[in-house]
Amino acid sequence: MVAIFLRSLVYNVLFYVWLVLWILAALPTFLMPRRGILTVAKYWARSNIWLQRVICGTKVEFRGVEKIPAGPLIVAAKHQSMWETFALLPLFDQPVYMLKRELLRIPFFGWYLRKAEMIAINRTAGGKALIEVARRARDVVRGGRQLIIFPEGTRRAVDAPPSYKAGVGLIYAGADAPCVPVALNSGLFWPRRSFLRYPGTLVVEFLDPLPPGLPRDEFVARVSAAIEQASHRLIEAGRAEQAQLFGGVPGPSSAKV
Repeated sequence: MVAIFLRSLVYNVLFYVWLVLWILAALPTFLMPRRGILTVAKYWARSNIWLQRVICGTKVEFRGVEKIPAGPLIVAAKHQSMWETFALLPLFDQPVYMLKRELLRIPFFGWYLRKAEMIAINRTAGGKALIEVARRARDVVRGGRQLIIFPEGTRRAVDAPPSYKAGVGLIYAGADAPCVPVALNSGLFWPRRSFLRYPGTLVVEFLDPLPPGLPRDEFVARVSAAIEQASHRLIEAGRAEQAQLFGGVPGPSSAKV
């Protein structure tokens, strides 16, 4: 565990130093079209994945990438970690995230989010905010972009019970586009509210797309069932691998909610 602590320390320091360097390198994109900042963000994401593998021993495996349809799309991903908030970027042509409005207030970083035309959510506005978000989501997807959403709304610990929000059904209904469910086990390697980064194989699995036009309740039931079943399978496999890495002792637990 001492080695994991030291590697995590080095990685976290370099992560934020690297972030500052990329922020400075991206300054010219303010004079470019949106694609400029998205291109830089994709390189930044790839570099972080590489850095985590080299320093922390966290390999990454993307499965089912061939199932991702071209063009307008909703990507509904399990959310266990900060990791997937950047690591999914390189897999899509024109990705757009939904994120909390407070992030836009961060100097430079928030300005880049605006430049990339991400969708900010005012969580204190209730139902009115959801209607506005659904309208904006419809517009960006119909404009040809790939909308990445986390149907549970926030990060959930690995062993926490699922909590899918009904709003994802409203977004899906308005977008009139296929939806790709995404399962993962990132919480085993980059746990929420934890400084430590663990070795092993972090797996992201793209599942069979759901077609547009399903009834909202049916869509929410199907997307949540697909994500949860596949994520459980990936988590169990990841824990088995970590048990071997740690000499037969179960790997890190992220059971805190």
